[in-house]
Amino acid sequence: MILDQIVEDKKKRLPQHKARISEAQMRRLAEDYGGPSPSFLDALAKPGISIIGEFKKASPSLGKIESKLELTDRIGEYNDSVDAISCLTEEDHFLGNADYLKKIRAISPLPIIRKDFMIEEYQFYEAKAIGANAVLLIAAILDDAQMKAFYELTKELGMDALVETHDEREMERALKLDARIIGVNNRDLRDFSIKLDTTARLAKLMPEGKVFVAESGIVSDANVRFLKDAGVDAFLIGRAFMEAENPRELARHWKSL
Repeated sequence: MILDQIVEDKKKRLPQHKARISEAQMRRLAEDYGGPSPSFLDALAKPGISIIGEFKKASPSLGKIESKLELTDRIGEYNDSVDAISCLTEEDHFLGNADYLKKIRAISPLPIIRKDFMIEEYQFYEAKAIGANAVLLIAAILDDAQMKAFYELTKELGMDALVETHDEREMERALKLDARIIGVNNRDLRDFSIKLDTTARLAKLMPEGKVFVAESGIVSDANVRFLKDAGVDAFLIGRAFMEAENPRELARHWKSL
């Protein structure tokens, strides 16, 4: 499964990061961070649909993405239209890096989520140090003990966590964790097929008081209407925005539906 390969490649990458900046040094950088700290949770929890606009260079399912806009222009459009920004920092399969997030932080007042495959504490310190306000916790790659420890660490660092689920069992684990922001990835990680019904199915398990995020496969008005009817609070949108010539206009249109 591609997810297993991504995690293995991440394990190989982390020693390279630590060779440049040790974990002790990165932790100090995180503790000393004094930059903007807008709330990711608040951005998504307000009334109405919220949108997380993503910045990514590639993905295993799409290959390399030919963006219509440079980073600065794209973030300018996001600043005018979305509620938060997602930045891919995984190097091998998504062609991301931490520098992209740092550049976005310098030009955006919006909360930013670091979207990566978080498997070690080092990555959480780095996320804080580079200006992230939230991180992604993928239930499929973490056991219960890891997920709880990472969730607590995220709170200690003053960040939010989006806990990503794919099925009923993972949703139950996220609820047991008492996660405040829970996402459903509509992409099947075994074959990369998209099934928006996944969000609609798991929505039935969501209690009141949580922020419910739909991820992946949101590319049309029909998709937006379907997921709104399913009861989601926010959309995380990558491909449609990355391929759009005017993501600002598209985001505003989808919010109006």
